Amino acid sequence: MKYILVTGGVISGIGKGIIASSIGTILKSCGLRVTAIKIDPYINIDAGTFSPYEHGEVFVLNDGGEVDLDLGNYERFLDINLYKDNNITTGKIYQHVINKERHGDYLGKTVQVVPHITDAVQEWVMNQAKVPVDDDRKEPQICVIEASMERFSFLFQLGGTIGDIEGMPFVEAFRQFQFKAKRENFCNIHVSLVPQPNATGEQKTKPTQNSVRALRGLGLSPDLIVCRSAKPIEMAVKEKISMFCHVEPEQVIFIHDVSSTYRVPILLEEQGIIKYFKQRLNLPIDDQPSDLLMKWKKMADRYERLLKVCSIALVGKYTKLSDCYASVFKALEHSALAINHKLDLMYIDSTELERSTEVENSVKYHQAWHKLCKADGILVPGGFGIRGTEGKLQAISWARTKKKPFLGVCLGMQLAVVEFARNCLNWKDANSTEFDPDTKNPVVIDMPEHNPGDMGGTMRLGKRRTVFKTQNSVLRKLYGDETFVEERHRHRYEVNPELTHCFEEKGLKFVGHDTEGNRMEIIELENHPYFVGVQFHPEFSSRPMKPSPPYLGLLLAATGTLNAYLQRGCKLSP
Repeated sequence: MKYILVTGGVISGIGKGIIASSIGTILKSCGLRVTAIKIDPYINIDAGTFSPYEHGEVFVLNDGGEVDLDLGNYERFLDINLYKDNNITTGKIYQHVINKERHGDYLGKTVQVVPHITDAVQEWVMNQAKVPVDDDRKEPQICVIEASMERFSFLFQLGGTIGDIEGMPFVEAFRQFQFKAKRENFCNIHVSLVPQPNATGEQKTKPTQNSVRALRGLGLSPDLIVCRSAKPIEMAVKEKISMFCHVEPEQVIFIHDVSSTYRVPILLEEQGIIKYFKQRLNLPIDDQPSDLLMKWKKMADRYERLLKVCSIALVGKYTKLSDCYASVFKALEHSALAINHKLDLMYIDSTELERSTEVENSVKYHQAWHKLCKADGILVPGGFGIRGTEGKLQAISWARTKKKPFLGVCLGMQLAVVEFARNCLNWKDANSTEFDPDTKNPVVIDMPEHNPGDMGGTMRLGKRRTVFKTQNSVLRKLYGDETFVEERHRHRYEVNPELTHCFEEKGLKFVGHDTEGNRMEIIELENHPYFVGVQFHPEFSSRPMKPSPPYLGLLLAATGTLNAYLQRGCKLSP
């Protein structure tokens, strides 16, 4: 097993996850089996209880793991299926060690951070690195490990005072691990920022020098330094970083801002990273990448040549940070690329569509409605809580009555049912018990077995089967006329099965159920270009070269090509 540790310096959010994913993609293109692990130093057991504004969206895995969004990047880039144990947190490690202590595994010993916590980190990494993640179920050969240590390194270099000590056990664990794994099996890549102040226009290397110096002071020496910048970095800057960071010039890699993340693996390959890995880790590969990387290059080239545009309005409550809907954006982008369109995604804060906003700030209200009205399609994603729900209901009503293509995901589907009940069944107080426990028409209800009181890890999570109940379904055709599909779920509420017959009589069809036939999974509205709701989250399984069918259907309908696509037997035009 070969291990590649990717650390970050200076600041977070500079693309460490994309670079780790791109490195994995390059190695997979060379015929190697690659897995990935993300380390987050927070004490939470998992990401399930975070607000999206904390760390971005919560990504859901097949096994129900609620994990950091970077695992979504790994899955999309590498086309693999990871597990919840591929996301290590301080909370998981300490819980594991404490459970062993209670069990009596450390009888007679004082349990300490070193060696017990650090040993637990190393054992976890070695065990999880062996778990197959490809369809062929073979053991991986390469494990890419992304560790979030920026805040620790930054505070360390500022004053020598440990201000953010939560990451320290992981740093020490990998300091030890590099010797356990042996040099020929362990490589450290450090991702740093090269800022360019507007006042001087000069690219500054000092933050990178300090970051590398701090990392070395902790016992880890980078083999490659990946420098992130807004613009391409000059050769003089590369030579300066090489000289002051004690690495060869070919060990300094530049990644500037690009129009698409699909271009990042190409930039890395062009700077000789395959040849370096072959020599440094003694890998049995050719110097040239396979057809897989060529497909990525063609995809990146095609993305940059797109001329036609399709606009989608995303109506949600977490619109101030794009990472809150990272997988939704990627699923839309994959689908747009598949039909040769550039995606214009317009984020609309659902509260700004509500009447209360018209009174408080009429400009915001009219701007939000202007964006909604000019969109080619409307998407209402998942979410929790009552804030913004009336605005989402307004958007859904607009899509239904104006025959705008619409996709509702999870809460979006539930609200589509609520909107239909209020305006088509004339149940004016229809609601979800999440928002109004005393409603007389509870069209969406909680699932008692998934609402036990504890919030963490208790929802209906992970990959589950949805069975189509009719052949006359747009979504069934988009899925290739399969009798069932398996998609990932994350919800605590469901459509009330006792009331579904009332909806179906009026044209809102429940075309997909769970395997028992009790839980409603898919809705479709008759006599509408595309009005679809799904209880599951299809965005989590979308891939750049395999777009998600519900999202593809939305884009096809928004561009007026859905019927032609279905008539061709669900084959994309060249």
